Amino acid sequence: MRSTKTVKFVDPTPNDSRVILNVGGMRFETQRATLKKLPATRLSKLTPQLSYYDPVLNEYFFDRNPGVFSQILNYYRTGQLHYPTNVCGPLFEDELSYWGIQREEVEPCCWMTYTKHRSTQETLQTLDSLELDTVRSTSDDILRKFGWEDDLHLLTSGKLKTHQRIRSIIWQIFEEPRSSQASKVIALVSIFFILLSITTFVIRTLTIFEIIDYDFVDVYVTNNRTELTLIHHIDRADNVAGFNIVEWICNSWFIFEITLRFIVAPSKKAFLFSILNWIDFLGTFLFFLTYVLYDVYQYNGHYASLDLLSTIRVARMFKLINMHPRLKVITTAITYSSSLLSLTIYFCILSILIAGATLYYVERLSNPSESQLISVIDGIWLALTTITTIGYGDTVPKSLFGMIFGAITTIIGVLIIDLPMPIINEIFDNFNRHLLARQQLPKQRRRTTPAAIPHKIQPLMPSNRHRHHHQQ
Repeated sequence: MRSTKTVKFVDPTPNDSRVILNVGGMRFETQRATLKKLPATRLSKLTPQLSYYDPVLNEYFFDRNPGVFSQILNYYRTGQLHYPTNVCGPLFEDELSYWGIQREEVEPCCWMTYTKHRSTQETLQTLDSLELDTVRSTSDDILRKFGWEDDLHLLTSGKLKTHQRIRSIIWQIFEEPRSSQASKVIALVSIFFILLSITTFVIRTLTIFEIIDYDFVDVYVTNNRTELTLIHHIDRADNVAGFNIVEWICNSWFIFEITLRFIVAPSKKAFLFSILNWIDFLGTFLFFLTYVLYDVYQYNGHYASLDLLSTIRVARMFKLINMHPRLKVITTAITYSSSLLSLTIYFCILSILIAGATLYYVERLSNPSESQLISVIDGIWLALTTITTIGYGDTVPKSLFGMIFGAITTIIGVLIIDLPMPIINEIFDNFNRHLLARQQLPKQRRRTTPAAIPHKIQPLMPSNRHRHHHQQ
């Protein structure tokens, strides 16, 4: 008589009290009622008909992170969702989304740690927009910037037109200073003329290079006798001619550079809205304006009145920001701190107004005869120099209470100005650390392909005829 062996297959029903979850190779066992505590989530809808149910092992398999799932399952048990510190924030968010749990359910004690990755992602996106790692734009980048993706000649022949290639090459030479040897040479020439122009503008104000204009005037000494007297005309002054030659050479380069950059610019609108381009244009424009006024029309007014506007040429130093990534990081950090700086300025103005009015009335009530504060305006000036810790000393409080309140105002000014500085420094340090980390990353990394979704496992169930044969 042949022995028979009965194969037992598990046929679970949704009413089973316990359920086994296999997450990334780690098995978790819990009550089915526990998973029902959070309706409308993935684990609350477990049925044997799902594709990730294994009827042989009587478990549900999920190819997910088991470390994060331990916190997910603990959330079902205790109703408190804590953030594991050993995983990255985006990974935890992805796991929450997969299991159908809102990220707002994270406990307040873990919220700051959990949301820290969001500021990191925002910082990385900002660094990406600055294109600090871009030494030379690729062909696809150039086509996108110039809007040539749908160019008919490119689609038919596979290459750009001659004038388009020349335009892109010139643009790269002037706008990407690290893209080629030619662009590095152009960048050095531009820096040289910027520094030469600023140095000339500063040195020419020295008196040793100034040509003084004197006039001889007859001055009556007595009723019948006059003598010639020298009069120094302050309004009329000139410099050594060599400075004008240097200025002409520098500004000729600037006008050539800005004109050529405007011609080859991918977007004329973006070029015109650039502050650095406006600084470059105004510096060159004011040079030609002064030349027309003083050399062409022989204007005899005061030179300093127009030279004051010409100081904008010193702002050309901001063009060096495009030469080095760290300089871009500094300006970006200041931009991101604009709200904090605005708030600091607001509190400074508010404190100056309150302290100025208080100082005026304290001095007026204590010792009005010796008070130097004639009006509230004088009190505001004293508060301004005190809060900003300048302390000119032209106006000081004379009474005891005025001195005490002045000391308190100084302490308040130090606190208002110094307290935001660590936050601004942290913002810059955040950008700088991520920039250094990005520079150490490889340019290309291996990417994984999407995994195929597994089908539901079908058990090898014996047929009725096969069962009947074994029973016989």
